[in-house]
Amino acid sequence: MKGIRQIGWQALKNHSRKVQTQAEQVQLPLTDAIEKKPLIDPLKFHDYFGVRKLVKIEELFNARVHLGHKEGTLNPKMVPFTYGTRLGHLIIDLNQTAELLSDALNFMAHIAYRDGIILFVNHYPQHTMLIEETARKCGEFAFAREWRINMFTNATNIYGGVTRLPDLCILLSTLDPMMRDHLAILDCAKMGIPSIGIVDTNSDPNLITYPIPGNDDSPSSVNLYCKLFVEAILAGKAKRKEQGLS
Repeated sequence: MKGIRQIGWQALKNHSRKVQTQAEQVQLPLTDAIEKKPLIDPLKFHDYFGVRKLVKIEELFNARVHLGHKEGTLNPKMVPFTYGTRLGHLIIDLNQTAELLSDALNFMAHIAYRDGIILFVNHYPQHTMLIEETARKCGEFAFAREWRINMFTNATNIYGGVTRLPDLCILLSTLDPMMRDHLAILDCAKMGIPSIGIVDTNSDPNLITYPIPGNDDSPSSVNLYCKLFVEAILAGKAKRKEQGLS
């Protein structure tokens, strides 16, 4: 009887070892896959998406980004970003523009990488088609109409239900046609929504999270901004797809 019990116990131990070995073999491919493709933290890299190389001072100059408004219209808060005057026009320091534009592109790429909602905002009729086409190219959203007050702070009542607000707002101009601060800037500041805005020499950059000193009137300048914005957002989405996050 004792021998039978020993044989049964030995058989049970052998069976348990066999089951454990099979389980380990099943887990090996998953473990190998995790070891071969570890998760990457983009925040640990200075330029994980490679968008900083997109900004070239020569292109900014050719697109007339450096040309500000006439002398006498300078907002005192834009003094640190101006290089001087020439022929009655204020000249924007492109070295600072290039650096701040690079930071803004990097930030929007991070937002796109995390599948955030990006809203392009514009109130100038001449840029309506461009801003809507820019949003379409990168799969994001555009608002090119008159901004109603408290559209973010009172979103539940305005839209009739719980609404997800954007994770980033991009403004091609921080002033409305009446030369007042765009109401979207105030809404973003109140709700803690990051903002990126082109600030000309007559603008106030203080409430913008990522201000970009530059000409906001010239078609060549605005087209260059939109081109860079699309490339940065698509770069972020491409990395997200590459990492298998979407």
